[in-house]
Amino acid sequence: MTVISAIPELRKRVEKLRSLPSSPAILQPLLKLLRKPPEEIAIGEVVALVSYEKTIAAQLLRIANSPLYGRAVPTESIQGAVFALGIQRIKEILLSNCFNKLVPKNKWAVDPSVFWRHSFGCALVCGELANRIEYRDKDQAYLAGLLHDLGIVVNSLTYTEEYREVLARAAADGRPLEEQEAESLGFTHCESGGILAKTWQLPAAIVEVIEWHHAIEKGPVENPLIAIVHLGDLLCRVRGLGYGYEEWRAIDLPADAAWTTLAKHFPKLQSMDLARFTMDLDAYVIGITKLVDAIFSPPKS
Repeated sequence: MTVISAIPELRKRVEKLRSLPSSPAILQPLLKLLRKPPEEIAIGEVVALVSYEKTIAAQLLRIANSPLYGRAVPTESIQGAVFALGIQRIKEILLSNCFNKLVPKNKWAVDPSVFWRHSFGCALVCGELANRIEYRDKDQAYLAGLLHDLGIVVNSLTYTEEYREVLARAAADGRPLEEQEAESLGFTHCESGGILAKTWQLPAAIVEVIEWHHAIEKGPVENPLIAIVHLGDLLCRVRGLGYGYEEWRAIDLPADAAWTTLAKHFPKLQSMDLARFTMDLDAYVIGITKLVDAIFSPPKS
């Protein structure tokens, strides 16, 4: 399958995702909420959003009262859970719940817990990297990292069996997923994710990240988020927050095109202690793993 012949068929399949009956009612309000910076989000707005679905509300209460947060007094209200978890964590839990409802269990080509460890990890790394280099909008960088692999969800839904084979081949060879996608499908999760992101009317800067985070030399040079997410993605995969398998490739971040591009516009990157930064990621790995385990653990009877 060539790229030229694959893309039109891909567009047709993604277009069908507009009207999926399994799309949760909370999805569109959540996408609207994700566009706002945390300081502009009212607690009442979040409580109302959480209250859309009882199963999601129950899960938030369960996680807020779990050992992960060590509360001395259990909270029994949605508002209490929102305060305990914080806006950022609420967004993560809501988004993972929406996507898990959107993608039936038998459609996931990659283990959903693996997918969310990578997505949450990349979001944290991107936010922290943006903060250290003094990028103007840390929250936007966090969101870009959180949504960068939207195409994996698309591919799981629209090319389920073919995509499972892609994952299996990539894992067997220790090959970067995007390379195996291009060879086997004729497109990557960047292209499929970009199509759905435009359909959902996500912010243009986020759409560009989704489309170009594995090919920054082809993306808009005026959008530094692409380079930030490219590096965040690589760092996560190096530190064990990848796609569930070890990739056999050498990574030299200071020589990477994304690094040199960012360094031209953000001088603090050049003086950043990369070794210390990557070591700090180990703490992120532990925290993210605990959160994802809490989200996917079955409720106690």
